[in-house]
Amino acid sequence: MTDVRIAGAETATLRLEGLGKLGDSVARLDGEEVNVFGGIPGELVTARIFRYRRRRRERVSGLVTEVVESSPHRVAPPCPFFAACTGCQWQHVDYGHQLTLKREIVRRALDEYPSLRQVGAAPVLPAPSPFGYRNHARFTVRFQGLLGFVNRITRRFVKVDECMLMLPGINRALRELQGRSAETSQLSVRYGQGTGDFLIQPTMQNPDIPLPSGQRHYRERLLGRTFRVASPSFFQVNTTQAGRMFELVRRRLSLEDGAVVVDAFAGVGTFAALIASHAGRVIAIEESSSAVEDAAVNTAGLDNIEFVEGRTEDVLSSMEERPDAVILDPPRAGCHPGALTALTRLAPARVVYVSCDPDTLARDLDALASGGYAVESVEPVDMFPQTHHVECVATLLRPVSGVSIVG
Repeated sequence: MTDVRIAGAETATLRLEGLGKLGDSVARLDGEEVNVFGGIPGELVTARIFRYRRRRRERVSGLVTEVVESSPHRVAPPCPFFAACTGCQWQHVDYGHQLTLKREIVRRALDEYPSLRQVGAAPVLPAPSPFGYRNHARFTVRFQGLLGFVNRITRRFVKVDECMLMLPGINRALRELQGRSAETSQLSVRYGQGTGDFLIQPTMQNPDIPLPSGQRHYRERLLGRTFRVASPSFFQVNTTQAGRMFELVRRRLSLEDGAVVVDAFAGVGTFAALIASHAGRVIAIEESSSAVEDAAVNTAGLDNIEFVEGRTEDVLSSMEERPDAVILDPPRAGCHPGALTALTRLAPARVVYVSCDPDTLARDLDALASGGYAVESVEPVDMFPQTHHVECVATLLRPVSGVSIVG
């Protein structure tokens, strides 16, 4: 992707009117929409203006340089790299207001669909630790092996000595790798909060690096169970809050003795392993072969779990048995339409949908509502403090029209 930028001494005084898709505040400048980093809706600010072309579209962004009229929710960002880095968007917003903004983001997404406008977004479940929670970092490497991040507006590299969002283990690895990683341009560090395991990729050859690298997998402990996670496999980046979210999902499933549960987009088998003792049988569906290999290890000894490797839409479409409940935990792009059609045909009594993107969640909930499902609740969970990202747990009830399975 090529960006053509015009960035210089242009500044503007702007009234911030609302919230944009990337967590920035939105303003108008000469009739154009400007996404402004470092502001809070309602503030009057002076911002440096950046004009650039991305994907053949002209865009305008701003970086706050002075706050003329401050929001009562503004706090001093504790990270010295906050403005230069832009990796997290809301360190200047007090945590209580961050939760309010995230609830508004979810409500705004639901309100795009008439079928969902009566579905209220519940208050956001706060994170126990607003800082020091991430178990995974991706660093850019520049200039003689220096590690840091790239400002998403200016595209300038910023060397960082510590990231306040990361677990202490990640920052410990950062110190050991800093200035010694010139052999690569990108470096990924994953850390097991409950085990102390590292997974550092790629394999590093520099003998001055005191940490092993190139591991195929690492282990993490969650709710009393240890999970193996391979380098290509997904695992929640906030281990502590993930445990609270998984407990919420289990409660919303309302499983009865002998219940048959489908765990779609099962990943390394986290949901399947944690609900197995509450279900009669779990059918776990996962497309990634590496994740399925991890899941086989993670669910060893749990005889009521069956893993099916394949795309969720294909496996659900071929199923004849009606499950009692289904867990959907798709990637950010949401569910394939075929998966939603197949789910409506199967008509399980309950569906619990876990989403990291309110817009694709709302789109898919609207499709399921059109298929007769009633959305009982949408409960946001703050997995990503100091950023605009928000996880949601949506609970849907059996089609009210009593849809039956057809061939």
